[in-house]
Amino acid sequence: MDTNPIIKLAVPKGSLEEATIDLFGRAGWKIRKHSRNYFPDINDAEIALSLCRAQEIGSYVAAGVMDAGITGLDWLNEYGHEDKVERVADIVYSKSSNKPCRWVLAVAGDSPYKTPRDLAGKRIATELQGVTRRYFADMGVHVEVFYSWGATEAKVVEGLADGIVEVTETGTTIRAHGLRIIGEVMVSFPVLIADRAAWRDSRKRAKIEQLNLLLQGALRAESLVAIKMNAPAERLDAILQMLPALNSPTVSPLRDAAWLSVETVVRSAVVRDLIPQLRRAGAEGIIEYGLNKVI
Repeated sequence: MDTNPIIKLAVPKGSLEEATIDLFGRAGWKIRKHSRNYFPDINDAEIALSLCRAQEIGSYVAAGVMDAGITGLDWLNEYGHEDKVERVADIVYSKSSNKPCRWVLAVAGDSPYKTPRDLAGKRIATELQGVTRRYFADMGVHVEVFYSWGATEAKVVEGLADGIVEVTETGTTIRAHGLRIIGEVMVSFPVLIADRAAWRDSRKRAKIEQLNLLLQGALRAESLVAIKMNAPAERLDAILQMLPALNSPTVSPLRDAAWLSVETVVRSAVVRDLIPQLRRAGAEGIIEYGLNKVI
């Protein structure tokens, strides 16, 4: 068996690092980091793995240094790489800490600015300079955009900028700094991308597609659970009407012909209401269990 790596894969270091490693684990790839380098071990000899800053991954993939990677849509747009790589799939984590984020335009809460156009001729601080310039240019509004090296919210408070473009999930941190959101610049989420030469290589493409298939299966499973129960045969129709399913619930006979085994997959959000309803309908021995992947 050929044990040489088929693909060189970059995964994001930083805010998405632990969530990505957890996702890979549920998809079947165990990643073990080393404290002194950026080349973790992975239990797949066909993958050579690198930890990279999300801001850099698009550049590495576009240049063919890496065959594939997971980065943010924002950084693809920022550096103009979206047209230079193959966007294989969105990798939108459903866990609350990794929902799609927004880059928003914010100003001081007591400022006179109500819309983005009110900032014509003003100074805007952000890490996302290219996207911000295009955002205002598309409106025909000239602003001075300068790079923020951190603590971006403080730039307005300190009088260094009239507005900021900053990333947020809920807006809580921005409001806590006394700022007010007056525009949404873009929505971003992780994406799986591939070098176009690698994507044309049938062997590399098959590996990337395998990776995407199982990652998507693990993502889908995040919001689903399986439930299994014993149902009285005479109440089966009523119980089945309560059960949403990917296709159709599985119904199997039991030794006692008066009872049937019923199993299905449902959204985890409905389970707390569904189980009491099933119990009242006569179901017994109800079991709920988590899923690693749903393909």
